Amino acid sequence: MTAHTEWTGRLWLGRDYGLIHGVSGRTAPHCHYAHQIILAPERPATVLLEGEVVSASRLLIVSNVRHAIVEAPDPLFTVYAEPLMFAADTLRDALFNAELTLPELHRAICQCPRRSLSDSRIERALAAVDASLSDKVAARAVADTANLSLSQLQRLLVSQVGLPVRRLVLWRRLRRAMAAILAGDPVTLAAHSAGFADSAHFSRSLKKLFGVTARQALQHIELKLLD
Repeated sequence: MTAHTEWTGRLWLGRDYGLIHGVSGRTAPHCHYAHQIILAPERPATVLLEGEVVSASRLLIVSNVRHAIVEAPDPLFTVYAEPLMFAADTLRDALFNAELTLPELHRAICQCPRRSLSDSRIERALAAVDASLSDKVAARAVADTANLSLSQLQRLLVSQVGLPVRRLVLWRRLRRAMAAILAGDPVTLAAHSAGFADSAHFSRSLKKLFGVTARQALQHIELKLLD
């Protein structure tokens, strides 16, 4: 299966979530860190979910589960949310019952309880990663900032965040580059500023995590940046 349809519509982008209303193209099988919710107000969307074909009007795809959009014939709402901040069940309960408009979904996710980072070492590690994204992120330096050994850092991130260091860095870089492109930066500049070697490296990473290229996912999306 190959991605062949461009995504069109509107994206409301917050710090730890994104809301999209529009037509979603087919994707190659992929998995990403974000929880994803698909809300289809008209006909159900069809998704390949861990090898099983599922058609539904309300669907939660939890973090790191392999999936692909097979068919979404009508405009639908898609929500991406950071697992570090949102529990999947809480997110589902809040959004499955919300009115299907961007303002109402925005209100529902703003009222959805966030997780708190009880371990200050995780906060220091994430801050160190974000501060180094435009250059090479050294895991040892991140561990030192968090007052951890390298092995302790890896175990803590996997158990509490859900990602090892390398995948966490890739995820944060991808978020930064996508936000910059949607805000108007050229793809090459956005890719470099987020620490990718070039625009091709960024596009390959986007395809791997979301099943679409940068052109298919971002070229025809209208952006609203949220506070």
